[in-house]
Amino acid sequence: MSTRFRTFERTSVVEAPREAVWARIVTPRGINDEMMPLLRMAMPRGARGLTVDTVEVGRKVGRCRLYLFGIVPFDHDDLMLAELEPGHRFLERSTMASMRTWEHERTLTADGARRTLVHDRVRFEPRGPIAAVPGLPGLLERVIGRFFAHRHRKLGRHFAN
Repeated sequence: MSTRFRTFERTSVVEAPREAVWARIVTPRGINDEMMPLLRMAMPRGARGLTVDTVEVGRKVGRCRLYLFGIVPFDHDDLMLAELEPGHRFLERSTMASMRTWEHERTLTADGARRTLVHDRVRFEPRGPIAAVPGLPGLLERVIGRFFAHRHRKLGRHFAN
């Protein structure tokens, strides 16, 4: 594996059954709720009704626009679902304007009848100037790690209400 790749993992407990957590995390609304107010992702026109459960595995969904603070366009994700185990796990393997490689694997594991372990593993390779500036890939890894900590907190709060 190239040393240009960065990887991090995060696990948290959500106080809800695995099926309920899965139903939330596979929809654009649930995904955006996790990311806001920091980031919003807009699905391409032809894919607006899709969910992780209805995307064709191995086929690109299209170019999803990413908006900083929900309003400032700053990147795009050429989204592709590489693997899917409905109700349990997905692996997104995509490219972005800023990333040569972006892999996001999310796994849900039941922890009893009313708790779910949510595990994210993110592996990425920055593109162009981001990769070339000493120290910048490490800083980006920390920023993305904090972003996923935010996502986990938001998901947990959704089910705490």
